[in-house]
Amino acid sequence: MNLNGQSVSRETQSRLEYFLQLFQKWAKTINLVAPSTLADAWDRHIVDSAQIFQLSSDAKVWVDLGSGGGFPGIITAILLAEQKDGWVHLVESNNKKASFLRLALRETGARGSVHAVRIEDVYSEVGDCDAISGRALADLDKLLEFSLPWMHKNEKCRAFFHKGRDYQSEIAKAHGRWQFDLVEHTSVVERDSIILEISELRRLV
Repeated sequence: MNLNGQSVSRETQSRLEYFLQLFQKWAKTINLVAPSTLADAWDRHIVDSAQIFQLSSDAKVWVDLGSGGGFPGIITAILLAEQKDGWVHLVESNNKKASFLRLALRETGARGSVHAVRIEDVYSEVGDCDAISGRALADLDKLLEFSLPWMHKNEKCRAFFHKGRDYQSEIAKAHGRWQFDLVEHTSVVERDSIILEISELRRLV
């Protein structure tokens, strides 16, 4: 199977397809994503989420903030299972969504665990990490605030955040309080979307 120009095994393809079935079943009763995106869930959510891992496939320990319906956290955990190494810490304070995420990890054999707590309370549970991800969670300024404890401990840690067409205003706002290196990756799925890669994060004020 080809995923964003990269080959994945038949087993990984099966895991992704099975997860999509679970997701669509649970999405009927729990608000996991915007209902308007369900019809095109493979591209809008699975392929889109896979970009995050593919931008940093050497990262072994991930923290996924506000994991919600499992994007990108579960997708990262499934792709790590193909490598038979690495781990994703999925942070989701909503208990119903956390139950779904635990089921998804168990049923797909993905490499991850769920922390059903607020992001501010998870730092004591999760040690160092190599990469941080977040999708449709908060503005960039708030995401940097969440990420700082991990990025401060590990200077090589990078953060990857999906953003829409208004991302430039979020960057401008964040520069008022933060210093960071930034790489902008254009989404292969949605022309108006972008993935911000953050490193060397420092607080200014």
